[in-house]
Amino acid sequence: MARMTFVMPDGERREVDAPVGDTVLAIAQRNGIAELEGACEGAMACSTCHVIVDKDDYGRLPEPTTEEDDMLDFAYGLSLTSRLGCQIVFTAALDGLVVRVPSERFNALLD
Repeated sequence: MARMTFVMPDGERREVDAPVGDTVLAIAQRNGIAELEGACEGAMACSTCHVIVDKDDYGRLPEPTTEEDDMLDFAYGLSLTSRLGCQIVFTAALDGLVVRVPSERFNALLD
């Protein structure tokens, strides 16, 4: 099985199984990474699954859609490699993906 790593806000690295076809958000939730809330359940209506993709891995991802880019405008700590975890569908080509979990989140559904 493919693997990926979440780098937590405190620097802890959590390497987890990453089933092909699951989103990064679903993988995080299955592995108890509560910091990636996914308040809109993957409907791209919030930014609570914002992750920062490792710069060496970012080029392996498909380009974000305009809708994803628009929703990322609400994310705290936005970077050039920011993505929504609900929009990254894990593939075999992403084996070893590393994403950083930001220390702050903004819930556009509540705030």
